[in-house]
Amino acid sequence: MEMPPHSPPPKPGPAASPVNAPVDIARLGSQFQEVARVLNSHFLDKQEIIRLMLISAIAGEHMVIVGPPGTAKSALIRMFAQLVNADYFEYLLTRFTEPNELFGPVDIRAFRDGKYTRRTEKMLPQAEIVFLDEIFKSNSAILNSLLSVINERRYANGPEVMEVPLISLFAASNEAPNDDNLSAMFDRFLLRVLSKNLDSYHFHELLNRGVANEVRKMSSVKAAVRPIISATELRHLHANFGQFMVFPEDFMAKYKGLIFQIRSEGITVSDRRAVKLLKLFAASAVFDGRSQVTDGDFFILRHMWNNLDQAELLEEIVNPIVDGYYREHPDERRFIGPQASLEDLLSELNLIRSLLTSGSDLSDIQLFSQLKNLNEIKAALSSIHQETAQRMVREVDQLLESVFASSKFGS
Repeated sequence: MEMPPHSPPPKPGPAASPVNAPVDIARLGSQFQEVARVLNSHFLDKQEIIRLMLISAIAGEHMVIVGPPGTAKSALIRMFAQLVNADYFEYLLTRFTEPNELFGPVDIRAFRDGKYTRRTEKMLPQAEIVFLDEIFKSNSAILNSLLSVINERRYANGPEVMEVPLISLFAASNEAPNDDNLSAMFDRFLLRVLSKNLDSYHFHELLNRGVANEVRKMSSVKAAVRPIISATELRHLHANFGQFMVFPEDFMAKYKGLIFQIRSEGITVSDRRAVKLLKLFAASAVFDGRSQVTDGDFFILRHMWNNLDQAELLEEIVNPIVDGYYREHPDERRFIGPQASLEDLLSELNLIRSLLTSGSDLSDIQLFSQLKNLNEIKAALSSIHQETAQRMVREVDQLLESVFASSKFGS
């Protein structure tokens, strides 16, 4: 079934910033993190995807989420759109989708006068946030029309070329494209993100949240989701983004090394793409309310793969830099959303402990994953200067010791 082409009229949002007002990075960072907090409260273990969605909007770039059905791709993007007070358009694409379904019907009155133009009101050319589901299943006519909209923010409407107000286009797909005919469209998405089914240690909380969500859907009382940030504020940020595009020399030196290491592994990174990625690093800093990038922002490079085989390779290249930074700056580590609580960390610790002590026969990959999660929990707890947190650190150490003693690592 095709989804409705546009949302209800925009809800009132925060007051617009004056055009020449300076960027209040602390206030904006707080708003972005509140958007992330709301999304994290509804979607389990999607913290990095949520952060990347906000980074895309902050930088005015585009992002595609790839993953199997039922991994919350569409729901995540829709709720994000509700939290941004912007003109919104969404559509489910198929190979039978026609241009009028996205760009508007032909203007009959103008056609009688010999002009072939479309009525674009409330359609994609006038949208600020766009979501296209199953984008790679569309036909070549649609994809070709989308290319200039996405890359140049322009749409040829008959003899006239419209400037489109697009901030970010989000797309979803059940699989990454492997057809050369789709490479031009895939290249337009600076960020490529995987959305997977949840690990076993998240399954219990998944069921709890899922039950609550289904009950909400069946209830006659619907919880309203109010916008937190507006398209006007994002445009004001974009107009003044140059002040954040200043990078320390040591950061640039590390970035150069990473890019050439990535290229040496056979992963294509064009010069154009290498420059655009700098916008995402700056946007990651803005999300945190920072005026300058850090090595922790290099995590973005994990999401520039051209095919799924490259995703793991990028993690091996990028993670040592990112993990090293957070070892030196544990108070800045992000875990379970922008601001992890002791309750969140304790819940995760209990779930992992149950899995590791259940006697289940874990594969090497599962065991390595849980050990990595325990180390992340320990790092997050170490940055919380409370007696309870320090007691939990000791519990993590004891659990790690027991795992090593009882597994192949102890032999």
